[in-house]
Amino acid sequence: MKVNLFVPCFIDQFYPEIAFDTIKILEKVGCEIIYNPNQTCCGQPAFNSGYWKETLTAARHFLEVFDNDYPVVAPSASCTGFVRRNYHKLSDDPEYLRKVQSLKNRIFELTDFLVNYLGVTDLGAEFNAVVTYHDACSALREYGIKKEPRILLSNVKGLVLREMEEAETCCGFGGTFSVKMKPISVALVQQKVESAMETGAQYIVSTEASCFMNIQGFIQRQGLNIKTIHIANILAKF
Repeated sequence: MKVNLFVPCFIDQFYPEIAFDTIKILEKVGCEIIYNPNQTCCGQPAFNSGYWKETLTAARHFLEVFDNDYPVVAPSASCTGFVRRNYHKLSDDPEYLRKVQSLKNRIFELTDFLVNYLGVTDLGAEFNAVVTYHDACSALREYGIKKEPRILLSNVKGLVLREMEEAETCCGFGGTFSVKMKPISVALVQQKVESAMETGAQYIVSTEASCFMNIQGFIQRQGLNIKTIHIANILAKF
């Protein structure tokens, strides 16, 4: 099966190893990767800041880059959820909306693609550690995944998953929210990290690298003994 790989901005610029591990995972399950080097941002930061005209420019380019019949897979529910739920709001042009509908039906977050599209729940990975899972707002509320990451983690040899209190509570990132509303953001991320540490976990796992910028930043500033890790980095350990 051929699949398009979409690498979101945060991963491209700060966590490229997540993209490489995503490729490793997809190839393990028999996918042939198509990577279009002309891909850019999906437009979510501009949209969330109110720049819809600029977002439409990014969206039109995004639709052109992935204008084929193959699934588009990304290690981020934030970006894929944004495309699914918001692209149609940007224009009422019939041809544009046709392309949006086509892409909406074939763009997937990685764990959703593995579990629900391919029916893969065990990659043969091994990770000897205690982890807790962070439900990112965008993944849970916009894209709609919850059980999929946990199913995959439950089949990782040596991994112990312990649920934290208020796993669904925001980590305080929210893109520009963490800058514009810093005191609230700090309070939220402190609560998130404290809840994670109460489980005795060595790692906080999520599907969203963007959340980790905020969470890991707090951890480092406080000198805490816990780390963040993207789920793709665990699933690729086979």
